[in-house]
Order: sequence, then C-alpha cells, then structure tokens
Amino acid sequence: MNQPTFADIESLARAAGKILRDGYDQEHDIQFKGVIDLVTEIDRQSEAFLLDEISRRWPESRVLAEESGESGDGRLRWYVDPLDGTVNYAHGVPIFCVSIACAWDGTTRLAAVYDPMRDEMFSAERGRGSRLNGRPLRVSRAAELQQSLLVTGFPYDTWTAKVNNLEYFGRFARQAQGVRRLGSAALDLCYVAAARFDGYWELTLKPWDVAAGGLIAEEAGALVTDLQGGADYLSPPQSVLAAGRALHEKMLDVLRAP
Repeated sequence: MNQPTFADIESLARAAGKILRDGYDQEHDIQFKGVIDLVTEIDRQSEAFLLDEISRRWPESRVLAEESGESGDGRLRWYVDPLDGTVNYAHGVPIFCVSIACAWDGTTRLAAVYDPMRDEMFSAERGRGSRLNGRPLRVSRAAELQQSLLVTGFPYDTWTAKVNNLEYFGRFARQAQGVRRLGSAALDLCYVAAARFDGYWELTLKPWDVAAGGLIAEEAGALVTDLQGGADYLSPPQSVLAAGRALHEKMLDVLRAP
C-alpha cells in the first residue's frame, strides 16, 4: 500500500489553506444546510482540491469529508474538513483552518491542521510527537481549574437539543480562570497541544472535526477522550475532552456532577 508521509499531509493542508486565504476577502456565495449551519463556495473549492489530490495520489483511499460525505474504498481512511470555522470565515473573522487526518489499520497515523491567516502548521505523526511550524509541542501542566484557561464550542442544534453545552459552560465558567469560544474545534485542540489553552470540551461533533486535532493533542501529551472518559472519541455520538492528565480528571469531575 502506498502510504502518505508526514510531508505529504502538511503539503496538502498548506495547498488547501492557500485556497482559503486567497478567497478570504471575496464576497461569498453562502448557502444554509440548516437553520444555522452554512457552507460557502470556498468550502467546496477546498474540498474538491483535496479529494482530487487524494484520489489521484492514493487511489486506495476512503475519504470522509464534511461537504461530500464518504467516498472511495481502501485501507487508507482520510478525515477531511476543508474549512473548519466556516461561520467565522463567512463573517470575516480570521479564525479558521484546514484539518486533515489519515488512518490505516484502524489507527490515525498522520494529522495536519493549517491556519492560513497566521501561517501556523500544526502537525503530528503517531509516536513521533506533534509540532507547530517544526517546533515540538507540549501541553500545559495546569492541574487546577481556577488556574486554567479553557475553550469550548456550541453545536448547530443548540436551540433544539435536549442535552446541550450551556449547562457545562456555566459550571466551568464558575470554576475556571476563563472560558473561550473560537469557533473551530480543530484549532481548539491544537491550542491545547500548544498550551495556549489548558483544556477543551465539546459535544455533538463529527469525525472530521476532531480526528486531526485529536492526534496532535495526544502527541503533545494530552489525554483525549469522550466526555465520559472513553478512549473512542471518533465514534457516535462524538464528544471530546482534552487536557493534561491532572486537569482532565478535574474536568471529568465537573462533567459528571449531578
């Protein structure tokens, strides 16, 4: 099997990121997939580029992508979010990224998350650590909530969901140093890897949201689980909790509280 390399996945993310950067200042064709959830023509351009490149270079690939769903058949499994942070992008907020992960033999092996506005390439290879523009990353050592800056996100079904994040947000806001909301799950996880944030939690995600960022955070030393502490955060219903081990346990206690 022809397997991609660390350099390959970084190159893919950087090329797709150029599409996002070049289109950023344009007027966008915005279409709504739901009441809140939207897609732009740039999402589709970025995804079309990535799907074409992957199928051409690694024809034995199965790709799960945000806009087009699942396609292909093969031992290589790709998770592609061509524009994570579409709402930010559509509103001119410069916080968004390309997120790509590749798995084989049931394990995510390679990941790249590229922020084209800051030219920041977060990447990881299983067992070899994670990097930001080539510099090794390590998670925060924070162990107490009151000294921790946390980040979270809110799903598109917040208005109607029986279980949503507002309750958890209130709990953490009363105990942590602060809670932020960037609007990009992939960057949230990468910022945990880079110790910019101490911990992250979110509900109602998709595999393409978290596959790359999850590996990058893990390889930086974070414990990444679902909100119940389970190891499989890519299977439905997707939820993610990521932090250094000591803080992860404290965050689990908050989430489990009645």
